[in-house]
Amino acid sequence: MRAHYLQHVAFEGLGSIENWLLSHGYQISSTRLFESALFPDVNEIDLLIIMGGPMSVNDEKELPWLIAEKQFVKAAIDAGKPVLGICLGAQMIANVMGSKIYPNTQKEIGWFPITARSTDPIYFQFPSSVTVFHWHGETFDLPKQASLLASSQACTNQAFQVGHNVIGLQFHLETTPESLNDISVHCANEIVEGEFVQSVDKMVQDGKHHFETINQLMSEVLIFITKI
Repeated sequence: MRAHYLQHVAFEGLGSIENWLLSHGYQISSTRLFESALFPDVNEIDLLIIMGGPMSVNDEKELPWLIAEKQFVKAAIDAGKPVLGICLGAQMIANVMGSKIYPNTQKEIGWFPITARSTDPIYFQFPSSVTVFHWHGETFDLPKQASLLASSQACTNQAFQVGHNVIGLQFHLETTPESLNDISVHCANEIVEGEFVQSVDKMVQDGKHHFETINQLMSEVLIFITKI
């Protein structure tokens, strides 16, 4: 089995997803879009993961590789591949399915709870409430084909599912202590005063209580979408 992931910046990698893939027998390949925009044949992959990044899916003029990336993501969805989008990746899925992406009313950076919005057993079931790691300033309209899975106080559309094997997560279940450090260093300019913006110290301290829970939840999402 082959898992392919799209990486937009050097400091937002797979996090806890890498160990899950290796332990489940996946070969891992990647397109590092900050280096090149070369994509594999979509028929040669068994799972597509789209990572986050500080850019917007609307930045096609500044980042023309976004056009090719969107085409590849759409092709994977149309081919029925399991697809997981995280933060920018979730916005990418929403965008290729016809939805608009735009600034949220406020930034959401740090550890804040989400609440489950669906109880239908055909969809992934989040806990009724769970604290997860956020780092985003944009949001999106829910695709017409999607079911809303989770919301937070700061942002309604936090997670969605399309069909049985496509899930978009606005938040970061893959976060580890190392990846939290990386994003807080490289995106420090985004940490501004706000109701839903924590300091780096607060994020690090709170993370000690939540990393294990979110990484386990990430594993459950991956199991769900890969068992078509």
